[in-house]
Amino acid sequence: MKMLAVWVSSLRLKTIPLACCGIVTGNALSMAYDHKVNISIFIFSLLTAVALQVMSNLANDYGDVVKGTDKDKTIGAERGLKEGLITPQQMQFAIIFTGLIAIAFGIVLIILACHTFRDVVIFIMLGLLSMVAAILYTVGDKAYGYYGLGDLSVLLFFGYASVMGSFFLQTHHVGMYSFLPATAAGLLSVIVLNVNNIRDIDGDALYGKRTIPVRLGVLWSRYYHFALLVASIAFLSCFAFFYARDNGYAWLFLLALPLYFWNGYAVYHYRETAKLHKQLAVAIKINIFTLSLFSIGLVLG
Repeated sequence: MKMLAVWVSSLRLKTIPLACCGIVTGNALSMAYDHKVNISIFIFSLLTAVALQVMSNLANDYGDVVKGTDKDKTIGAERGLKEGLITPQQMQFAIIFTGLIAIAFGIVLIILACHTFRDVVIFIMLGLLSMVAAILYTVGDKAYGYYGLGDLSVLLFFGYASVMGSFFLQTHHVGMYSFLPATAAGLLSVIVLNVNNIRDIDGDALYGKRTIPVRLGVLWSRYYHFALLVASIAFLSCFAFFYARDNGYAWLFLLALPLYFWNGYAVYHYRETAKLHKQLAVAIKINIFTLSLFSIGLVLG
């Protein structure tokens, strides 16, 4: 039971909703504008996204521990590999195993959703690219997460690939109106990453992990965080104004604004790392509540 708890901790289950929110948003767009959602495609889109997220979490742990980046962390990094309860070989096996599960789910998804050879090739490439990006974030000598490119990767995969990709799998076309909520979804995940990176700024700088906060410094990282919060709301507001004028429910996401104010104020004024760690959970709630309310509004409308 102890080892099971160790592995569950290493999976970082709190991040799983982040992988699902973009899928839900893309399918809500499909229901709102094409009035159809294939439940099987929706389910396997979620399963594929979750498997990729779990693989990414394990790979990130492995890469940071091997490089020593997590060595001195006392907050937010109490997982098996760091504590020596899981061996590097066991973690490698787990990464490969979850990767194979993601491939299996992805193959079923492609069979269900792709009707042309072009679509099959595109989504095979997208799936492989997602797996490579998940691994190379912290693993390897040229891990791009150590060069400040993590935010861009999160925007691309949690935003555009997740929302617009799942929308395409349901409708077989890319509506340009999906670009705005896809951008917002990506930014909402970047917000979570930014809180995490501000929290770890000292340790990351010490071990050469040049995240955006390390590059910008503490003060400008706070301004950057504030800009992310404002931009995510702005993109959803633009969508509601230009593409959902007849749907008052499209503005439901504004009910999440108190969380934005709380998070923005706390991140800007934090003095203790432990308190900032609590804002990581708030950032995750912002992502979940905002996109859930937005999706519900689309469906109700």
